[in-house]
Amino acid sequence: MSNPVFESSTSPFVNFRFEVVLTLNESIPGVGDPVCSAAFAECSGLEITMQPETVSEGGANQQQTHLKGPVSYGQLSLSRGMTANRDLWVWMDAAGTPGVDAHASGTVRVLNPDGSTAVVFKLFDCLPVTLRGPSLNARNGDIAIEELQLNYSRLTVQDAEGGGGGLGFSAGASAGVSVSAGVSVSGGPGLSASAGFDL
Repeated sequence: MSNPVFESSTSPFVNFRFEVVLTLNESIPGVGDPVCSAAFAECSGLEITMQPETVSEGGANQQQTHLKGPVSYGQLSLSRGMTANRDLWVWMDAAGTPGVDAHASGTVRVLNPDGSTAVVFKLFDCLPVTLRGPSLNARNGDIAIEELQLNYSRLTVQDAEGGGGGLGFSAGASAGVSVSAGVSVSGGPGLSASAGFDL
């Protein structure tokens, strides 16, 4: 006899099929749209934290009351294999230039196995705060990785386009990263490779 719990459950998303699109609020010479053609291999920092105020009531020695406090957001960390594309470096330089609006809006799409959108994270007022170049070592053959960290003012989550979220978006490039059998990496048009290492 089948188990009704398993019949009603859905498979979780995988963490290697995704797309990160960063669109500048105002164009910056030397920075593409979307930034780096949306080709990022790693993404982390989708985080919301509430800082509650804890109150101990007189006489209630075995319990505490937690009041709603301010909400803070994580820091988005993006990594990619370094190429001749200098978008991140030009953008970071512009962020420190007086009078230049270097903010961007961002979307992180988690993809289904067929490439359709499963869920969308929307980030507002993204600003680059740290850019780290690759660690270089002549003794091994690793890929040179550059890492960007962004602060954002707000994070929302919605269903796939047309799935009731109400806020859609469009992008002109695909950069979801998928791994098969541990040796094949595919990131959409012009972003495919096969090697004996993992990204």
